[in-house]
Formats: sequence, C-alpha cells, structure tokens
Amino acid sequence: MAQVRVERTEDGFVARNDRGAEIAMGSGDEQGTFTPVELLLAALGGCNIVTVEPLTAQRGHRMVRLAMTVQAEKIEASRLGPITISYDVELPEGDEKAAEVLRAVAHRVEERYCTVSRALREETEVGLELP
Repeated sequence: MAQVRVERTEDGFVARNDRGAEIAMGSGDEQGTFTPVELLLAALGGCNIVTVEPLTAQRGHRMVRLAMTVQAEKIEASRLGPITISYDVELPEGDEKAAEVLRAVAHRVEERYCTVSRALREETEVGLELP
C-alpha cells in the first residue's frame, strides 16, 4: 500500500512518507515548493523513468544521460489537458540498438507498467473519508 501524509505547517504544506522523505507544497507563489499539479507530473515522470532505466540497462543499453520533461496545460480551472512526456537522452557511443531498445521499453512501460500512467488513464476511483 502506498501512503503519504499531507498537512499544513507554519510555512505552508508538506507531504511526508513513512521513510522520512518530505516535500514542500504550495499554490505556486512560494519559492521552494511544488504545486500539487507539478507533483502529479513528477510522479508520472518518476514512475516512467525509474522503470525504464533499469530495464534498458539490463538489456545492455545504459543511456549516458536519461532525463525527461513532463508537461500539461490547464484547460479549465481544475482540469488538465493532454500530458506530454519528452525524453532527453544521450545514447551510448557505438551502441547501434540503444535507441530502438529505449523506444520499445519506454512505450511498453508507459502503456502497461507505470502505475501512475495507468491510474490517470483508467480514471482511478478516489474516495473521501471525513470525520
């Protein structure tokens, strides 16, 4: 089970997990914070890249640089338009198959194995519990 605790603090808002990691959140006006939408995009990118990297490396094609940008526009006050994941990659020199392997793995991961991608695509049910 995945779980985080989000709470208001004296400085704004923070999300924490049970392993001691925390991330500051805000409305977008505060320096040093992520907005909730930025965290959603980070989760999507993170889910993809942490799955793609070991799979390409296991196949003998470790990218020299593997990064991505994840972006979306708000099309309404509380609705995102299409999300675009753009890879920024430096292929290993002399590795003729690296690009092909990366493309195949990245597509497969995004379509089938990234939990965040699937949750967004399949409109995962969200429940609300109040005291």
